[in-house]
Amino acid sequence: MNDMGLAAQLREKIIADPEVILGDQDLMRALITATQSAMGENVIDLRGVAMERLERRLDRLEDTHRTVIAAAYENLAGTNQIHRAILRLLEAKDFADFMQLLAGDVTDILRVDSLRLVLETTQEAKDAALTRLGESLVVAAPGFVQDYMRGTRGRPARGVVLRRTHPDGVAVFGPAVEWIRSEALMRLDLGEGRLPGMLVLGAEDPAQFKPSQGTDLLAFFAATFERVMRRWLALA
Repeated sequence: MNDMGLAAQLREKIIADPEVILGDQDLMRALITATQSAMGENVIDLRGVAMERLERRLDRLEDTHRTVIAAAYENLAGTNQIHRAILRLLEAKDFADFMQLLAGDVTDILRVDSLRLVLETTQEAKDAALTRLGESLVVAAPGFVQDYMRGTRGRPARGVVLRRTHPDGVAVFGPAVEWIRSEALMRLDLGEGRLPGMLVLGAEDPAQFKPSQGTDLLAFFAATFERVMRRWLALA
């Protein structure tokens, strides 16, 4: 088939289905460029300029759309993780089983590398009993939770704090502080007349917990967790 016949065939196809051209960005860009070249450098094609601007806006909208969808999927995945972790904790038969679930299944579900429950206490007699429940339970002196969550900022911390691992993290993570690079801190209100507690998630990835991230899901997890803790403390 000669060039004339091929051109006629393409022309017929384009007339029959112009969307083939209109839906192809590369083809449309080539046609605009060819039109501008034919007009010369001294003529400005306003339609071409407008189309370029619209194309850039469309690209930005598509990027935003993809970002929103990715964030929605990430939020949904995070919600499912929190729900699964809570349901698993509710299956505990006693406090010892509760702590085992916390150190095992719940840590795995939340996809963190370390999980610590910090309880402030002034009762030395109970300290020995508490420490037998495993390394996930950390006993601290009164005031530790507030000081640790405040860090170096010098002002009261929020209920949930996301940051790089604090220099004093050895008091929470023990030897594991050597490889924990970021942490999520959740203050626990354990009820009237009781000292506060703190739930700490640790990660090797320094970017897993950052101040710029949302804290709604962790706040919900902490609120549920402290209610479960109140129940166990009432039975103690």
